[in-house]
Amino acid sequence: MPCVERLVEAGTDEVWGVLADGWLYPLWVVGAASIRQVDTTWPEVGSHLHHSFGVWPVLAHDSTEVLRVVPGSHLQLRARGWPLGEAHVDIRLTEGGPRRTRVQLCETLVRGPGRLLPGLVENPLISWRNRESLRRLAMLAEGGAERSRRHGSAASPSPDADPLWSSPESQS
Repeated sequence: MPCVERLVEAGTDEVWGVLADGWLYPLWVVGAASIRQVDTTWPEVGSHLHHSFGVWPVLAHDSTEVLRVVPGSHLQLRARGWPLGEAHVDIRLTEGGPRRTRVQLCETLVRGPGRLLPGLVENPLISWRNRESLRRLAMLAEGGAERSRRHGSAASPSPDADPLWSSPESQS
């Protein structure tokens, strides 16, 4: 089971916030092209996000299911990507210091033709993909943490809270 880790310069709340928003997955999961639907109960056990992967016009549609969750610290998923197969993905968050989170991501192919790859080929490919995914996750969480520090809240930006947002009234 290939595992990768990264120390993220954001608190666990910010990192968890990215994981808990199913609509953000294509921004950080390498290979995810788009999200078609996210269950309103995401990331509760049994909830799904419906995604597409690949590069247009060759896209495959499948889903990812939450198998286990400890809010703020652990998310275990069954990621389906047929015709390639299915994988169990285990994401763990631990405090890594003030406003720092250690993120560990482990992935195991459990079904499908992808399991036929020898470990010498599979492990480096999955590790490379997951290192890049954690790099992207870190950028999203760190950006949210920075916005939170500037505005005193972890909430999404709004016209009142973020000077980058503007309305026609504010421009006159």
